Amino acid sequence: MAQPATRNLGRLSEIAQVAVRHGFGYWFDTHRLTDLFPRRGPRLELDGQPSQRGQHLREMLDELGPTFVKFGQLLSTRPDVLPPDIIAELRGLQDDVRPFPLADVEKVVEEDLGLSVGQLFTDFEERPVAAASIGQVHRATLPNGKRVAVKVQRPGAPRQIEADLALLYQAARIAKERVRALDFIDARQLVDEFARSIRQELDYRLEARNADVFHRNFAGHPHVRVPRVFWTYTRSRVLTLEWLEGTQVADIHPEEWAVEDRRDIAYLMAETWMTMIFRHGFFHGDPHPANILVLGRSDQIGLVDFGAVGKLTDDDMSKLTRMFIDAAAENVDALPKRLADLGVRYPKEREEEFLAELREIYYRYYGASLAEIDPLQIIREAFQLIYTMNLSLPTRFLLLDRSIATLGSVGIDLYPDFNVFEVARPYARGLLIERFGPRRMASRARKESLRLGQMALELPYQLHDTLEQVRDGQIEVGFVHKGLDDLLNRLDAVFNRLVVAMIVAGGLIGSSLIGIFAKAGPHVLGINSISVLGFAFSGLLGMWLLWGVIRSGRL
Repeated sequence: MAQPATRNLGRLSEIAQVAVRHGFGYWFDTHRLTDLFPRRGPRLELDGQPSQRGQHLREMLDELGPTFVKFGQLLSTRPDVLPPDIIAELRGLQDDVRPFPLADVEKVVEEDLGLSVGQLFTDFEERPVAAASIGQVHRATLPNGKRVAVKVQRPGAPRQIEADLALLYQAARIAKERVRALDFIDARQLVDEFARSIRQELDYRLEARNADVFHRNFAGHPHVRVPRVFWTYTRSRVLTLEWLEGTQVADIHPEEWAVEDRRDIAYLMAETWMTMIFRHGFFHGDPHPANILVLGRSDQIGLVDFGAVGKLTDDDMSKLTRMFIDAAAENVDALPKRLADLGVRYPKEREEEFLAELREIYYRYYGASLAEIDPLQIIREAFQLIYTMNLSLPTRFLLLDRSIATLGSVGIDLYPDFNVFEVARPYARGLLIERFGPRRMASRARKESLRLGQMALELPYQLHDTLEQVRDGQIEVGFVHKGLDDLLNRLDAVFNRLVVAMIVAGGLIGSSLIGIFAKAGPHVLGINSISVLGFAFSGLLGMWLLWGVIRSGRL
């Protein structure tokens, strides 16, 4: 059992050397990790400067390999973990690696589909059109003449990924035990999130189902195409999609495309993602320029690579729609409320300060073209506001944030003068009519009525269950009354005085009766001695009671 751990520690030491080469040696010195990872070889000094550290971290992850590139892509969606300058750099990571041989491709295809490549396809191009850490894509032709893209998983990918995950878990354990500066991060949970994500990518059937949903959502759309899935040729390690013939947005050069064409493409991309987010609630989570194709002309785009997707509930979409409409209509005062509806938490006593900061950021960039905006500066300002206001961001919107930020950077490269509000205003009007029109409101009212009716039907059974629990002693009810103790003390004093007063009255009456009717026994001044003692005792009690009342100030 010690051997794998030793190998892992050796690999971690190699990773540490790569980190030192890229200028992160100061980090190991600061956190006293040099006993685990001693330095060897040349060392670049960064001193943790924000202007350099993001770039060098991206270069370091590139050198460490595909799994670490994907881990960096995950970190780029976590502004609660890393500062804005590093987030902006990590968003530039691309999953691009050396392809594996055709013989390995043929072996995987035959193992998964049960037939050889020659039996399945009439043509299968040897050279892949794209290669990534988990798989690569080949162009092929089906027996019916359909051109397809065949995505084949890299042999040994699961084994390599599990080995890298083991390293990340070990690094997370060391960070928890040795690095106090990272106490605010649950490193184990971060690696768990990454492990779930990358293990899902190992099953191509999940990506095929995502592609199917997008294909249905955009069926019949005049400007957006999504490839069809060929399920007969799809398994956990092989994915076959319809081939889309077009030009990647990454390959569009300004000198080859007219300004009007690039403008139309940028507008169409923005509208497409608005449709996914606000109408479908199911959006492409990785809109980098290699995943968007221009299909011959500027008013036709195609989407590929459906491994990362985001899902929104109908409630999420309604709240996002309201915020989007208020933003497009310059209704800034409503934005804190809209953000709170989405789950963003901020101290109520600082609401006015939050609104003032939000208004300042909003109007600083409202109406500006992308060419006039520094995206890094916006990210820095937004997250500086988040940190200073102690805001809590809902994690389900982190992928949405990454998707929008990536789309914005693609828009800058494609058409720098693009103003998103030119698209947002007319889209918001249409969205308002569609989402809050009479037909949609009637549909929502019908759904709510059904829900309320179902709740009314369940109420007697719930009440019966509650009463049974009370009967069986499973429910205890406690009451807390503020000021009840003081009231009880006062009542106690009143009753005590009342008792003393009754004793005094009884003593006086009894002594009087004894004095009148008692003839025998000793007498003092003609009065029975017992009657005298009774009068004396009652008098003393009466004087004590009167003194207590006078001292209380309540006569």
